[in-house]
Amino acid sequence: MSFQAPVWLWLLLAVGALVGLYVVLQLRRKAYAARFTNVDLLAGIAPKRPGWRRHVAFGILLLALSTLTLAMAKPSTEVRVPRDRATVVLAIDVSLSMGAKDIAPDRFIAAKAAAAEFVSVLPERINLGLVAFAGTANTVVPPTTDRAAVVAGIDNLQLAEATATGEAIFTSLNAIATFQSQLEGTAEGAPPAAIVLMSDGYRTVGRFETQAIDAAKAAGVPVSTIAFGTDAGTLNLDGEVIPVRVDRVALRMIAEETGGTYKSAESAGQGREVFADLGSQIGYRSEPREVTVWFVGAGLVLAFVATGLALLWTNRLL
Repeated sequence: MSFQAPVWLWLLLAVGALVGLYVVLQLRRKAYAARFTNVDLLAGIAPKRPGWRRHVAFGILLLALSTLTLAMAKPSTEVRVPRDRATVVLAIDVSLSMGAKDIAPDRFIAAKAAAAEFVSVLPERINLGLVAFAGTANTVVPPTTDRAAVVAGIDNLQLAEATATGEAIFTSLNAIATFQSQLEGTAEGAPPAAIVLMSDGYRTVGRFETQAIDAAKAAGVPVSTIAFGTDAGTLNLDGEVIPVRVDRVALRMIAEETGGTYKSAESAGQGREVFADLGSQIGYRSEPREVTVWFVGAGLVLAFVATGLALLWTNRLL
């Protein structure tokens, strides 16, 4: 909760002052009653007061004043709204290590299923592209709003040798630049862009991650990364068991230095959750929405309640 006109909150001091004045008046009334020594006579000639009920009515009135004061400060709350325009490239590691079975049924099948769910989370107007990388990186589907094309591209991915993480980022940046160049002459211009990169291993070929980080920073494109797999993952190649650990350090560095988000997924369920979270972060933005009318309504209701109780219990407003 935030306030767009917080200066009005100073009026809450006036509400506090009313509380202090009310307490002083009550103490004075008790002191005056104590000076009247003939208590029996006082009880006979003084009208019967509503006792604690008058405090209830006054307390509700103070609450109404406080609520209306908050309304004057223009309270607002954050709401999620879909992004109208953005370009996102999903880069998926298809190296042989993705065949490890530490994530059931294996990393590759689980990753493709999670990526397909990511596609469904994004709002319709976001342009989504697909890049696959192993020893090289290729644009499988250029940025488009055609979700069926992206899902089909994910389904058709095949495993290959080596891991070129840096090349995946460079290829994604090229896909974004090519697409945005087509929009620069339009009225709306080029939309903001982001890369989501999922990998399970260490870079073995191609340009270094540090070079890709510099390129992404220069382009102003954040790269969110997903470390997919566990440190217990192994791959059986020609009878030889090879450990295939996840390079979390490099993936975290890529995300942190480019302004993206780093996530780790060590199961199929976590993979789906991670992709869903990233889809929500990228596909939606938070913006303030004024809720003054809620506070005005609550304040008016409380004021009417306080007035009604005062008239019912004391036959007067004060």
